[in-house]
Amino acid sequence: MSALIIDGRTVSDSLKQKIRDQIRGLATRGIHPKLTAVLVGEDPASKVYIRNKEKACVETGIAHETLRLPETTGEKELRQIIERLNHDASVSGILVQLPLPKHISEKTIINAMRPEKDVDCFHPYNVGQLMLGDAVFAPCTPAGVMELLHYYQIDPAGRHAVIVGRSNIVGKPLANLLVQKAKGANAVVTLCHTGAKDLSQYTRQADILIAAVGKPRVITADMVKPGAVVIDVGINRIDDPSAQSGSRLVGDVDFESVKEIASAITPVPGGVGLMTVAVLMQNTVRAAELLVRNNNL
Repeated sequence: MSALIIDGRTVSDSLKQKIRDQIRGLATRGIHPKLTAVLVGEDPASKVYIRNKEKACVETGIAHETLRLPETTGEKELRQIIERLNHDASVSGILVQLPLPKHISEKTIINAMRPEKDVDCFHPYNVGQLMLGDAVFAPCTPAGVMELLHYYQIDPAGRHAVIVGRSNIVGKPLANLLVQKAKGANAVVTLCHTGAKDLSQYTRQADILIAAVGKPRVITADMVKPGAVVIDVGINRIDDPSAQSGSRLVGDVDFESVKEIASAITPVPGGVGLMTVAVLMQNTVRAAELLVRNNNL
């Protein structure tokens, strides 16, 4: 029997509808969320991500602008732009699209943002609040995973969640979300990576297996416990001569084989990726509310 397919589009559409309702309510109070994205250079993947975020803003009713800067933009100039956005009362959330050109320190730019406007939740203050269980908003992809589990009534409490991948963007913050002593969390968490001598030793123990490695189909059926919930965060482009574009997207999980033994699984595309953008919209709305409430502008 094949696994239940966890449909990211259904869940993201549901979340976007809630956001639209929130925005209408905020408008009656004179609050108008706005997201400003900063794109430096011509990275093709980054340009796609920005277009997806712009589209989501239009769909939800969030005002948006994108500052497109040349590859030659200096670190000092970019910091000045961030500082201007920090003090711009019309801007609720700031998103600096990563990666940045090599001559610009990502750490320096992230640290330059006001934590209250850091809707990607990369600033050290926000990371610390997340670890303490007191986050205002969480990183978009990890929070998107939590939304999927909640929507499909998959309760992590007391279950063994194994995360493959230790990045600051997904693996580490997701471990922090899952381990919190809170409703919708309270899991027993193992954080591992492809450097493990025998990765399958850990993955086969998982009640909930989350792959966030960035390597196509690294998780195969023999590495998954029968009946496990499998969340595939990976988005990898591989060559496919049969496709019109010559390539296609696959996840970190060998979907076709794993779906035959898992109880539930996310597809790629159509899974976690859609949630990442929806949660970004949610974080922007929260940032707008908090900035007004706290009179921080």
